[in-house]
Amino acid sequence: MKIQGLTPIGIWSPDAGPPAFSVQDLLSVIPRIREPAHVVRHGHRGPLGVALSGQVSTLCEDISDSTYLLIGTLPALYPEWLGDRSFLEVHRLRFPYVSGAMYRGIASPAMVVAMARAGMIGFFGAGGLSIEAVEKALGEIHSSLRDSGLSWGSNLIHTPTDPEMEEAVVDLYLRRGVRRVSAAAFMALTPSLVRYALAGLSADPSGRIHRRNHVFAKLSRPEIAQVFMAPAPKDIVDYLVSQDKLTQMEATLAAWVPVAEDITVEADSGGHTDNRPLTALFPTILGLRDKIMSRYSYHRPIRVGAAGGLGSPSAVAAAFSMGASYVLTGSINQSAIESGLSPEGRRMLALADLTDVAMAPAADMFELGVKVQVLKRGTMFATRAAHLYQLYATCDSLEAIPPPMKAKLEKEVFRTSLEEVWSETQRFFMHRDPREIEKAKRDPKHRMALVFRWYLGNSGRWAIEGDPTHRVDYQICCGPSIGAFNAWVNGSFLSEPENRTVVEIAKNLLEGAAVVTRAQQLRSYGVPVPESSFHFRPRTLS
Repeated sequence: MKIQGLTPIGIWSPDAGPPAFSVQDLLSVIPRIREPAHVVRHGHRGPLGVALSGQVSTLCEDISDSTYLLIGTLPALYPEWLGDRSFLEVHRLRFPYVSGAMYRGIASPAMVVAMARAGMIGFFGAGGLSIEAVEKALGEIHSSLRDSGLSWGSNLIHTPTDPEMEEAVVDLYLRRGVRRVSAAAFMALTPSLVRYALAGLSADPSGRIHRRNHVFAKLSRPEIAQVFMAPAPKDIVDYLVSQDKLTQMEATLAAWVPVAEDITVEADSGGHTDNRPLTALFPTILGLRDKIMSRYSYHRPIRVGAAGGLGSPSAVAAAFSMGASYVLTGSINQSAIESGLSPEGRRMLALADLTDVAMAPAADMFELGVKVQVLKRGTMFATRAAHLYQLYATCDSLEAIPPPMKAKLEKEVFRTSLEEVWSETQRFFMHRDPREIEKAKRDPKHRMALVFRWYLGNSGRWAIEGDPTHRVDYQICCGPSIGAFNAWVNGSFLSEPENRTVVEIAKNLLEGAAVVTRAQQLRSYGVPVPESSFHFRPRTLS
């Protein structure tokens, strides 16, 4: 029996109130995602509506205008179910949600602990910190989560100019039992990363391979994704075996597993970014994943998560609808109270609009012209950093800078003489990496780069420490998602930075994504879903 193109599958009878047909009634029932929702039609030609509870019976021929025809039933929907079940099972989580590893401890131990206790994963922001600072932070996390069995991780950032630092971080992680790392900014695999990924590989009597360590590879290029999804290169594995950094058993098993089983596709975001849209980037890498899974006949799944631009429930729902195993947020978490960013920095973020971001030179790859995305509103960092790079590109040395321009830089940007900046820079690198000083003595242009990097590096520190004398120089890495987030929470309790906790942010995004998903499901069944059903308002959920 078909009625206006719809095939009823049964009859629905109320046991309490009638179905929702009006705009107001639909707005009331659609957010009730944890209850099955029945799509019903009132008689032969009546409107489509949504019913909760009630009784379902077999379709019969005796249909009147007062009969509620059952068109379909949607089961209960939980935020926990939006992602990939294997992601939750492998990492022992409740929610398919990750908070990113914002550098210099902005993703703080407190943030990591809060996420773990809420059944999510948080990554500590180890990038840019000394080994001693990272070890101290790991100790804080271990102390708070001692014997809890909860999952968490830490950042492993690629440092092509300082491979010894990367190796030292891996040594620390293996020694301290860090089981998950967020591998960021890698342009190729390095022995230290491969060593971490493969250390502890084992096989049970049935031949099933087990991993001890998990790499979350954050990337935005298909060619890099392919490297992480493939088994580790044999030459690197052989080298590690020759150095007694991998066992022969681990090397043998390495041929049967990818380097990373969790791939975080990073679209337009804060920090280093290719500014690519998620809707173009994610399906491309998801399709590549399917081809690689088939090519290598893996028995373990490769999960693909989404990051970048996720500042509202609709954006999170869209990521899951494309097939994301999990979502990762970064920029918006900087405004949470657990963030390592200063209170003043958090207040600046809470005022940002969608367009209040800009690209600026990156301190760690200044000479290469690499850029990061930063907050523009309330700070002159992006403008001043861009001017410094322009000078670097056009001048061969500090002495070649025109005297009026040098005086202006010393007064407005550095607030001290360039000679004093160079002295501070020498003291820093004599402890960190004396080779940089030797190179600068041979190459005046490199000396100029190190002096300019003094400003870029300190601008991030000033924002973290909340230095009031350098407020206009704060470097706060963030993407447009912070503007979308602020627009969404405007007028709600989350509009105030003091009310923003990383877990409250996460739960509201997930709850809202589930409501948006339910609204879209009902609309795809033909229900005239009100537009405002797609606008979930934040509420206290923790």
